[in-house]
Amino acid sequence: MSVRAKTSYVCLPCRAAYKQEYAPGRERVCPRCARVMVHVGSAFQPPKRRDAAGWRVLAVLLHAGVRFHKGCCCGPGYRPRTIREVKERMAYARRSGEPFARALVRAEVP
Repeated sequence: MSVRAKTSYVCLPCRAAYKQEYAPGRERVCPRCARVMVHVGSAFQPPKRRDAAGWRVLAVLLHAGVRFHKGCCCGPGYRPRTIREVKERMAYARRSGEPFARALVRAEVP
């Protein structure tokens, strides 16, 4: 019997995160509201449920396609944590033509 690694899934409307076994192609539903959850990756740390701004930032990242998968040795890399950081990167993406997902994970905005 092999032990499968667990990864994180998020329900944005409930502001809830759950660790579950990863199964490609299988949808996970939220135990609270029964909506389909988003697979966010194994290096994810959720904001506190009462942190509305943190969940708003997370929603922007997830809708842009950014996830939290571990790299070879250093985790998922930079992710913005505040609305201000998101706005800076979105403005840069609009000015430069860089895709939103790539601009959002930039540690520094030129």
